[in-house]
Amino acid sequence: MSDKYDDRSVVVGVDLGTQGIKVVLYDFRLRHEVATARSSLALFVGEDGAREQAADWWLDGLRECFAALPSTQKQRALALAVSGQQHGLVALGEDGRVVAPVKLWNDTSTLAECDEIEAILGGREAVIRLIGNPILPGYTASKLLWLKKNRPTAYNEMRHILLPHDYLNYYFTGRITAEAGDASGTGFFDIRRRQWSKEVLRAIDDSRDLLLALPDICPSYESIGCVKSNIAAELGIPADVMVAVGGGDNMMAAIGTGAVFPGALTISLGTSGTLFAYAETPTVSDQGDFASFCSSTGGYLPLACSLNCTSATELVRATMGINLDQFDRNLQASEVGAGGIVALPFFGGERTPECPLGTGTFFGLTSLNTSACNLMRAVVEATVFSLRWGFESMQRQGLVSRVATVTGGGAHSKEWLQIIADVLDLEVKVSPHGEAAAFGAALQALWCLEHSRGRATSIADIVSSHLEFNGERIFTPQRQRVATYTEIFRRYQDLVIMMQARWAHR
Repeated sequence: MSDKYDDRSVVVGVDLGTQGIKVVLYDFRLRHEVATARSSLALFVGEDGAREQAADWWLDGLRECFAALPSTQKQRALALAVSGQQHGLVALGEDGRVVAPVKLWNDTSTLAECDEIEAILGGREAVIRLIGNPILPGYTASKLLWLKKNRPTAYNEMRHILLPHDYLNYYFTGRITAEAGDASGTGFFDIRRRQWSKEVLRAIDDSRDLLLALPDICPSYESIGCVKSNIAAELGIPADVMVAVGGGDNMMAAIGTGAVFPGALTISLGTSGTLFAYAETPTVSDQGDFASFCSSTGGYLPLACSLNCTSATELVRATMGINLDQFDRNLQASEVGAGGIVALPFFGGERTPECPLGTGTFFGLTSLNTSACNLMRAVVEATVFSLRWGFESMQRQGLVSRVATVTGGGAHSKEWLQIIADVLDLEVKVSPHGEAAAFGAALQALWCLEHSRGRATSIADIVSSHLEFNGERIFTPQRQRVATYTEIFRRYQDLVIMMQARWAHR
């Protein structure tokens, strides 16, 4: 390697989330995060279930983050990768301008379009056989059809279909690219063949070849170019910083938490809750109880997603006037099972279990058990029941794991972590990196850098060398609580099935 790089050993991880953008500078020689920055993002919420952002907000937030980072560390950067919230539709015009607001992963306003696409393709089972996944609310496929019907001018102007992380890659390099991990969450990607599905695209629009608007799929370890000189100058980084292909936030969090080995399991407690496991071959749910995604490391990432995780706990916490310092104390002060209260906190609909028209609902309230502590605990327990719903389906497909790594805001709560251990009957350890997706993106950038130097280093070797856990924060299942939660979970399942039938006729 040239001498001019001897003093540069920083890789950059950028994470575009729903609530904010995070940037991590990681020194791979020191094996230490040398700087981090975060900016907040606004969110448009519509009564019809719409959740939208403007792509310009992302760029403003990105600039804010880089402006906050120390110049001396930024100038040591060699490579960069982007992690992005999945499923969002970024429609670009001929001139690279975004022609419509970006509908996000938690947008549930396109339920009718999901049903329409699946009906054209012969129903849900046929769609799963075709691409490995159903067409779910939130996936990009239904957003395309919604755009065609509701914003026809923007649809006709659209020349490129990108996901959020693809759009930031375009901002950095000027190149329009995609990769299999993030692409597999669109609803028009065949996860077995790792290619766009012409059949689904025709079902969305049989009068236009949408394949022409989609980018080629790049290998996970590949560089897509260097940061454009004007963007590098604007952000204060060297103009030769290499940009890796990046991926979806779940795929990058998988790297950042070590889910790159068979049997590795990660739980992310963010705005949404996700549970995903690494697999070397495609793992498909015949019922669609979990998503069958590709990883951003060449493998596969079966994943269960709850739309209501910290978004639900924050709503209830704020409504009851419980501050963050009181949150864990309230959980610890309540009993297992929340005094008999079971919550379905589906405030914005739900994906796992599938209740797109669901609402926040509590069962079992009495004059004796209705307290702030029990209501808070019921919601937290329900977030984990949602993940168990998908996890049991994964287990039926042969996925086995006895240890889970937890990341995200909810990982700061010791009682929440113990609830996870007891509900899922798993040993739980906490990710040493608070921004696991941004850290995972940094490690993918390092992987790309190694390949550019002619070193065929595996992502597993990269992760093994740079991810160290603090063994003091391990939570083990408590046998009596495991048995109690199994009974409560079965009641939760019965209540979900009952309410699914009611919500379907709203």
